[in-house]
Amino acid sequence: MVDDFNDYYSPAIKRENITAACASGRVTVVEGDIRDPDLWSDLDGSWSAAIHLAARAGVRPSIANPALYLSANVAGTGNVFDWAARGNIPVVYASSSSVYGDGYPVPFAEDADTLRPVSPYGASKVASETLAQTWTRMAGLRAVGLRFFTVYGPRQRPDLAIHKFAVRIAKGEVIPVFGDGSSARDYTHVTDIVAGVLATLDGMLAGTLNHTVYNLGSDRAVRLDAMIASIERAVGRSAVIDRLPDQVGDVKQTWADLSRSAKDLGYAPQISFDEGIDDFVSWLTRA
Repeated sequence: MVDDFNDYYSPAIKRENITAACASGRVTVVEGDIRDPDLWSDLDGSWSAAIHLAARAGVRPSIANPALYLSANVAGTGNVFDWAARGNIPVVYASSSSVYGDGYPVPFAEDADTLRPVSPYGASKVASETLAQTWTRMAGLRAVGLRFFTVYGPRQRPDLAIHKFAVRIAKGEVIPVFGDGSSARDYTHVTDIVAGVLATLDGMLAGTLNHTVYNLGSDRAVRLDAMIASIERAVGRSAVIDRLPDQVGDVKQTWADLSRSAKDLGYAPQISFDEGIDDFVSWLTRA
């Protein structure tokens, strides 16, 4: 495992999240920045595959600091692909629903003619997919990208809405809500995402995949106001809402077409949204 434990949110939380994995004896942690070429030259040994989840996340922070996102997500990902191609190592890498942007008919299908991201983060993920295609053509890289749709569940990043809202609602604090509540997201429980990642890895190693990019979502869109209502139910308290204007970079709706993922990966999300919220709140109260 390679991680730079940056301060996007508390590095202590990140280290705590991997405590059990490290204690198992099956994980070795290499602390370093994927943008550092020396890091990759030092990663010798025999590798059967790589799962690349090390990019910078977050739409709104990417608007505030686009150079950081382009550096980490484009240059860093290029280093991953170059290292993998030289070692003939297959790669599963994280893309994002943010590549679609606004204006597509829902649900979003992977064969959309033109990707129209509305944030530097989304643009960096389009660039990552293009880099994968380039390294495949010039160096024989074997890579499959997974377009994640709003992942939530235990250990979710503390800056994301479900986590932030649940904490504040439970405390009786005000929650900032951008827009009128009609925006919607395809919220996908982390258990389903992990199942999709592992199915992709299995398919790559077996040579059975037919495409180079797949959606991983829940196949449903949940409105913002319905998301808040589900959290209110789970924590047993009503939200105090500060209604704010829509934010730049936020799309109106996301919703994954899972036809390709179901056919090639056998992907079938199992966790309903209310079940997932209950699972998250249960974890939050124990944390």
